[in-house]
Amino acid sequence: MDADSSTWAAAGMRHIWLPYTQMQTATPPLPVVRTQGSRIELADGRTLIDGVASWWTACHGYNHPHIAAAVQQQLADMPHVMFGGLVHEPALRLATRLAGCLGGGLERVFYTDSGSVAVEVAMKMAVQYWLNQGASGRTRFLAFRGGYHGDTLGTMAVCDPDEGMHTRFQGMLIGHDIVALPVDELAEAALDAYLARHAHGLAGILVEPLVQGAGGMLMHAPEVLQRLRRLADRHGLLLIFDEIFTGFGRTGTMFAFQQAGVWPDIITLSKALTGGTLPLAATVASRRIFDGFLSDDPGHALMHGPTFMGNALACAAANASLDLFEQAPRLAQVAAIETVLRERLAPLAALPWVADVRVLGAIGAVELRQIHDREALKRRFADAGVWIRPFGRIAYVTPAFTIAPEELDFLMDAMGKVLAQGQP
Repeated sequence: MDADSSTWAAAGMRHIWLPYTQMQTATPPLPVVRTQGSRIELADGRTLIDGVASWWTACHGYNHPHIAAAVQQQLADMPHVMFGGLVHEPALRLATRLAGCLGGGLERVFYTDSGSVAVEVAMKMAVQYWLNQGASGRTRFLAFRGGYHGDTLGTMAVCDPDEGMHTRFQGMLIGHDIVALPVDELAEAALDAYLARHAHGLAGILVEPLVQGAGGMLMHAPEVLQRLRRLADRHGLLLIFDEIFTGFGRTGTMFAFQQAGVWPDIITLSKALTGGTLPLAATVASRRIFDGFLSDDPGHALMHGPTFMGNALACAAANASLDLFEQAPRLAQVAAIETVLRERLAPLAALPWVADVRVLGAIGAVELRQIHDREALKRRFADAGVWIRPFGRIAYVTPAFTIAPEELDFLMDAMGKVLAQGQP
């Protein structure tokens, strides 16, 4: 590590508080000095192949010139202006494009700064929609075991209460209905009966389409979303799709729900929305939901407004990211990655300490029977030249869609060699 980086790293670590980290015992984080494509350059001179695209955001790779140019131009024109009483072209153009991409009547975009807040806004929309219709008492949500929707108080309450990371907060969280996904007709019938008894107190159903990401990369068939749409319609509930993780090509289609051929009433988007460049999230509602807020009564308006809502820099980055999805073969690249992941990860299922191997689109997850020391496993991966950050019992890869074939091969070699060394 050079003298300059050694100074800022040592000084800063005395004051920083890291996420998801027991800082008394954890291995110090790796100082990064620059990124490019799928590569992370460390202050000590090493370069790692990034296997997780910075928590699934950098779908086009780091430092993409088209996104960088758009942000630089927007910075020169206007980095930010409040979205209360004022609007600007990047935000309005992005809203129009998102509505066009989503279809199905999803046409009203509300901007926030993070995925957790986008989900909170979706929940707030759903509850107030019913209040505006004169239906009080519909304040709970139906969510699913294995689900994860964020770390704020509202979203913690709709995460898996037993397997998730928020179990210690149960005493202060609003109670919601957490049940099993209807993965087959028998489960659908059971959930139908449950909703017949409890739907009157529910505002909606909240689900991560196709992949429950931070809950363990748990995958389900598109038919599950079709069942949920039927049940929501039958029992008069709103259906919310949380595509914070799965949106923008990660599962092989632009949005995961498109594989089921059904649309939600509200969808949440973030992570890859700006290509991993700047924080931005969106809660997109159908015309029906938006119309439920139109009234002569000011109290029927959605009373929410983050300070940096619709940030112009972030919207410019998001528009540039959508340009790349239109101009470059991103979904074909995802399909090619999926082929490699299926071929290269499948043999790991034969290891006695591996419980399962799952692949969908540019997501490859190896579920271990247990991980005794995640920090040690993370170090093994870094020593092998890759950045893979295991969680729970999962070692997974979600690379940039632009990862070079030789980089993907290197990533797969490293994952195979590390996991073959023995029970971590």
